[in-house]
Amino acid sequence: MIPPKKILITGADGFIGSHLTELLVRNGYHVKALCQYNSFNSWGWLENLESLEQVEVLTGDIRDPHYCKLITKSVDVIFHLAALIAIPYSYQAPDSYVDTNIKGTLNICQAALENGIKRVIHTSTSEVYGTAQYVPINENHPLQPQSPYSASKIAADAMAMSFFNSFNLPLTIARPFNTYGPRQSARAVIPTIITQIAAGHKSIQLGDVTPTRDFNYVEDTCRGFLALAECDSTIGETVNIASNYEISVGDTLNLIRELMGSDVEFLTDEQRLRPDRSEVFRLWGCNKKLQSLTGFKPQTGIRDGLQKTIDWFTQPENLRHYKAGLYNV
Repeated sequence: MIPPKKILITGADGFIGSHLTELLVRNGYHVKALCQYNSFNSWGWLENLESLEQVEVLTGDIRDPHYCKLITKSVDVIFHLAALIAIPYSYQAPDSYVDTNIKGTLNICQAALENGIKRVIHTSTSEVYGTAQYVPINENHPLQPQSPYSASKIAADAMAMSFFNSFNLPLTIARPFNTYGPRQSARAVIPTIITQIAAGHKSIQLGDVTPTRDFNYVEDTCRGFLALAECDSTIGETVNIASNYEISVGDTLNLIRELMGSDVEFLTDEQRLRPDRSEVFRLWGCNKKLQSLTGFKPQTGIRDGLQKTIDWFTQPENLRHYKAGLYNV
């Protein structure tokens, strides 16, 4: 077992962050979990963790550089996940994405440098690649800012890597492809379908279902994060976390419908369509670099992962967290 280290996870109250918190606690790490400050004193999905008593929960905002410097003291490793991620909302509020994703990343990197952090894992996204120019997409694929969100993440990745190149900050960029699973936001297509079918809807409003995606079960994504952090060879590298498997959104939805025994009808909702040049039509990630550096391989196939996701969402105590049928940007 790896000797326990003190970990800071930004965005720990979110979907992936809460799962990563669980994984790190199980592996013997002491976790400081940063949740975005709010007056309700809500810790997001961390509220549901059975291991919460083993987690040091903090509330604050990565947009404040002074706060970032304070919380990164006496920390060994930072997993930087905090970000604004909704693509439709980025059309409406792009300046918010600059503040959180770019400036927030700058604040974390500067604080990490000043406090002598041993490792920083910065979270990117497959959206930075845009529609595939070739497949599978490896880390050398051109970056294409097809939405304000993806543009902000391209800039955040560049800011993070500049701290490695300029100041030798021991940093790795983790670039996960489309992660799904329990606790995912209803703005994503898989929870949208599951929650509406579970709520008894006979028809479901959707955007374009022709694009393809490389879906990754959340536990695999988190194991990929940990593998990157535990391998010194990944320092200074950008590494995909992908399944190396491609499936269309439409086929994914039909598989969900089959697994749930539903005859629901899928309808196109114009407000859910991205602008023409903004839609990413094909994502299929190459995971050879991750495997060669760390030996990591995903363990959960799409069918098993969807079944686990359905099992979680269809529990009444979980389903009540979602507003089925309400379009969430």
